[in-house]
Amino acid sequence: MSTPQSGWYTDPTGTFEQRWWDGQKWTDAVINAGQQTTSPLPTAAPPVSAATTGKVQRQLAEKAGIAPGTGSGGGTVFTEPVLVVNQKVKLIELTNEYAVYDQNGAQIASVTEVGQSVLKKIVRFIGEYDQFFTHRLEVRDLAGQPQLLITRPAKFLKSKVIVEKPGVGEVGRLVQLNAIGKIRFGLMVGDRQIGELRAENWRAWDFSLVDESGTEVARIKKTFEGLAKTMFTSADNYVVRLHQELEEPLLSLVVASALTVDTALKQDSRGLS
Repeated sequence: MSTPQSGWYTDPTGTFEQRWWDGQKWTDAVINAGQQTTSPLPTAAPPVSAATTGKVQRQLAEKAGIAPGTGSGGGTVFTEPVLVVNQKVKLIELTNEYAVYDQNGAQIASVTEVGQSVLKKIVRFIGEYDQFFTHRLEVRDLAGQPQLLITRPAKFLKSKVIVEKPGVGEVGRLVQLNAIGKIRFGLMVGDRQIGELRAENWRAWDFSLVDESGTEVARIKKTFEGLAKTMFTSADNYVVRLHQELEEPLLSLVVASALTVDTALKQDSRGLS
C-alpha cells in the first residue's frame, strides 16, 4: 500500500491543528490557529490514506463479512478487536514482512522476519525449502520496539512455534497436533493445553481459535486480492477478529497465531504438513 502524499494533516498528537507529512514521515512543522511553528514529535503512525482505508474496508466488508464500527481498542495488537494483516507484495519472497492495521486503516504494528543469513536467502530463492529452516519473526510497534518474538524451528512432519515477550521470556508454544488432515495446533503453556488453533479446510486458509473449554475466542480469515495477485505473487492477507477480551498468556498466543499464521504455521503447507 502506498503512503499518503506530502501535505498538512491532522496532528497525530492532538496538540496542534495540523502537522506536515513529507510523504515519508512526520516533520516538526505544525500549524495552530493559523500560525506555523515547529514542535518535535515522538514516533507516530503516518496519516491514513484514502487508498489504505478503502482497501481495509473492502477486506472487512467484502472478504471477511465484518461491518465497520465493530469496536475500537487502544491501538495495539493486544487491544484491537479486529486486526487486518497484509503481507508486502513480492514476486519472490526471501524475507517475510507484514503490516498490521486496525479496522480504520491505521497501521498499528509490523511483522518482520529477522536473523536470515545470505546463504539462507539464496537457498530460499532456488527452491521451496522453508520447512527445513528456522524462522524468527518480530512483532513491532510503530516505534520499532518488539512486542512479541516468534520462533519456528526447522520442522520434520510437525511444527512448533515458540512465543516470547521481551523482558518476560517464553509465554507459551504452538504445537502441531496432527500431520494429516485439517491442521491443528495446541496452544501450550508448559504441559498444559490452554487452547487450540483449528484450520477449517485442508488448505489452511481460515482458522478458528478456541480456549481451553472449546469456546471460539477468535477467527482468522484469508482475504483474496484477486486471481492474478494470488497466482503470481507471494502476498497473503488475513483479517483477525477477537470475540472477547482475553487474559495472558492466552492473549499473546492468540495474537502470535494470528499475526504469523502464514510464515510460522502454513508457509510450508506444500511440504510435509
